Amino acid sequence: MRHADIDAQNRRMLELQRQFRVAADTVADAWAAFPEVQAVAVIGSVAKPLWKEVPRFSRRIEIWHECSDLDLALWLDSQERLGELRRAASHALRQAYELGKGAGIVTEQLDTFLFAAGSEQYLGRLCRYNECPKGKPQCFVPGCGAVPFNKRIAEFEPHADILAPASYATLYERGTGRLRSALDLPTVDAGAE
Repeated sequence: MRHADIDAQNRRMLELQRQFRVAADTVADAWAAFPEVQAVAVIGSVAKPLWKEVPRFSRRIEIWHECSDLDLALWLDSQERLGELRRAASHALRQAYELGKGAGIVTEQLDTFLFAAGSEQYLGRLCRYNECPKGKPQCFVPGCGAVPFNKRIAEFEPHADILAPASYATLYERGTGRLRSALDLPTVDAGAE
């Protein structure tokens, strides 16, 4: 692979991370309007500085990690309006894109982990479907939809450190408001450059 191709791949990975971070800000702003939302944080690889790795289909040439989706942590006082939260995120992403402020990230690329307000108690995930239950195989997992739009994944338990990025990547907190932009998070691992 030529150096120009490697540089192009690295730029693409950095741009993808940037697009996901714009989407994180967009969704956090939309959710801030809901009084039951206590906090919103970016978690997963979008929150972290990118690191060099050898992609699965590469010839052992390292490039920046590819972010494949946007993981958000959402702390809630109530789960009564999960369907409205899902719609608000979808609407905000679509509107940002139509106004030229968003990057074309869609709800299917958003993975929202739900937590009880003020704790690390995992509640489930925000369902992406427009109705609950949708009748898809995923909907038949025990407990899925018991609270409408709270998706359960069979045998899933979050990693102990899933919320570690929240210490520096919380975007919104009730009572304080916007804490930071996801765009201000570190972009790349300085030791890997």
